[in-house]
Amino acid sequence: MMNKENLRELYPPTEPFNTFDLAVSDLHTIHIQEAGNPNGKPAVFLHGGPGGGTESFYCQFFDPERWRLVLIDQRGCGKSTPFAELRENTTWDLVDDIEKVRDHLGIEKWVVFGGSWGSTLSLAYVQSHPNRVKGLILRGIFLLRRKELQWFYQSGTSEIYPDAFEHYIKPIPENERHDLLSAFYKRLTSDDAKERLEAARAWAIWEGSTSKLYSDPSLIERFGEDEFAEAFARIECHYFINGGWFSPEDQLLQNIDIIREIPAVIVQGRYDVVCPVVSAWDLHKAWPEAEFCIIQDAGHSMTEPGIRSKLLDSTDTFAEL
Repeated sequence: MMNKENLRELYPPTEPFNTFDLAVSDLHTIHIQEAGNPNGKPAVFLHGGPGGGTESFYCQFFDPERWRLVLIDQRGCGKSTPFAELRENTTWDLVDDIEKVRDHLGIEKWVVFGGSWGSTLSLAYVQSHPNRVKGLILRGIFLLRRKELQWFYQSGTSEIYPDAFEHYIKPIPENERHDLLSAFYKRLTSDDAKERLEAARAWAIWEGSTSKLYSDPSLIERFGEDEFAEAFARIECHYFINGGWFSPEDQLLQNIDIIREIPAVIVQGRYDVVCPVVSAWDLHKAWPEAEFCIIQDAGHSMTEPGIRSKLLDSTDTFAEL
């Protein structure tokens, strides 16, 4: 557990110095922001979900004097278009998009920062393009294996948050609750807008209710907003029903040799019930060269004090690479 006197606050808010849209296919256009110092060390921030979009406070994890931070709204979410679109939206499409952004900005190498689904995408990207990466900062490890999906969406977290779980499963008839991923996917891809939104809000609020060690009503409210929930739930469920397009399902662990020599840090909350610590532990065992840090009094969210402080320390350290 970190000493409370050593807990750090975020850097002050900053405005982007550059924003633009980039057409990455005939269908998809993604939204990109750059913040910090245009001449600083390049880094790319990969948000969670999939489907979560970027938030302005993400910039505050990076010293604005030392970093040139690139934030990407992944396909179908945030300010990217078309909104909540599932076609041409796979892990490997996103990996290609990240490379297109790097090339468009003329960046030779950058540090990759990702938490939750962002950790999954970070690993997939770095294993695909190791020569373009100077370092890797990961938080709340998610490897998108079947057992992880079952734990959070079917049975596991349900034993810890039975009250929130009842609200989560409310849109699903009892005779379909043996396979909640499939039942939600059916509704999230329905032609009935009311049915889609009901399922989307139940799905998103479930994650908002379980993301912090201490429940945060403002986070739950944010996750329950109609527009956020629709993209978040539809895109997440689409990715999860397809196993992230990984083959085999532990592909990210099996390919660690590709990135073994890249400097990396793994930050994980001990009481993370969204992405349980066992996945971070499995990654640590496969990749002992990476710094591994369990925050003993934290759940899943990057804003929890111990996780926040360790991430700030990590970005400061990596600025010197």
